[in-house]
Amino acid sequence: MTLFKNKYRVESTRLPNHDYSQNGWYFVTICTYERQWLFGDVVNSQVNLSEIGKIAAKFWDEIPQHSQNTYIDAYVIMPNHVHGIIVIDNPECRDVVRRDFACNVSTSGDDFDDTDVYRNLSKISPKAGSLSAVIRSYKSAVTRWCNMNGYPNFAWQQRFFDHIIRADGSLDKIREYIISNPRKWEYDQNNSAGLWM
Repeated sequence: MTLFKNKYRVESTRLPNHDYSQNGWYFVTICTYERQWLFGDVVNSQVNLSEIGKIAAKFWDEIPQHSQNTYIDAYVIMPNHVHGIIVIDNPECRDVVRRDFACNVSTSGDDFDDTDVYRNLSKISPKAGSLSAVIRSYKSAVTRWCNMNGYPNFAWQQRFFDHIIRADGSLDKIREYIISNPRKWEYDQNNSAGLWM
């Protein structure tokens, strides 16, 4: 943890200097607050989704409808987390080396000026079309549905975990991990290290 304006802040878990709005395949894990079992249960290696779990799955399926140039691949809704692969494929960005990249998440140094709040918020906000913007929209939609439908105590863990999938053959291993996650639930349910993050 580092100090910013005499307050501690948690360092970003994103890969430094990587533009998360770039085309790529991203494996993400999103957990419920304190890993509460809100999405259902696993019985005989099958996930039985709760009402919230069904909404979490429905909204995950709808990500491409709300985030341009974004697609989903394998995913699973587990009792207290979501594993999924999100693909960002913007035709305008293919085969383009981005030389104008500026990190969006830094709030350190002289870049941050208290006099222009809106400009400063835009510096630290996720870039439109980026992985963070997609996840923020997804989490917000599920939370909004819960608040409007009698589940006011639903909450997400603040952060999410990501892994940039490289062209090294790991895609099939990650897909297998996602698909087999319910079979491993009995062993991993109380093991935070069992979440591949």
